[in-house]
Amino acid sequence: MATQRTHLKFTYEDYKHTPDDERYELIDGALIIMAPSPREAHQRTDMQLGTKLNTFVVDNDLGRVYSAPFDVVLSDTDVVQPDLMFVSNERAHIITEDNIRGAPDIVIEILSPSTAGRDRTVKRTLYAKHGAKEYWQVDTDAKTIAVLLLGADGYELAGIYGEGQTLTSPTLPGFALNLAEVF
Repeated sequence: MATQRTHLKFTYEDYKHTPDDERYELIDGALIIMAPSPREAHQRTDMQLGTKLNTFVVDNDLGRVYSAPFDVVLSDTDVVQPDLMFVSNERAHIITEDNIRGAPDIVIEILSPSTAGRDRTVKRTLYAKHGAKEYWQVDTDAKTIAVLLLGADGYELAGIYGEGQTLTSPTLPGFALNLAEVF
């Protein structure tokens, strides 16, 4: 007689009770331990992007910008902490004191050697499934930012921007970012 193996899926309630000495994400009910702190290029890029994005959003009263660690609860079994995210005023109802309940309008992941594979595949699929309009994948080694826009069949490449180019966002009309100011 064959025995059936069941796989335990963790929930958001379980996630809330994880130890404080580690950072986690929850993807499809699996607890993922976050890597040690990011490299200097990651941190510098995060600050530059976050500052430029937040300044534009605040100056134009468009919504809010957040940075990790701040939980984004996509479902009871999917909780992530994107590096940066934008939530528009129209979707401010998803913001709670403890987390964001649903997909932000724009999600930004700065690729690290330990997370790049997951960011390019699993998280890309997850963000599309839950309706994040725009997803940026920032590669500090290549000094590029890929801007992906949600379409009928998932994300479509809106553009890859490199040094000397100016990034624009389909979700934030008027936003222009000279990548020389970021990398």
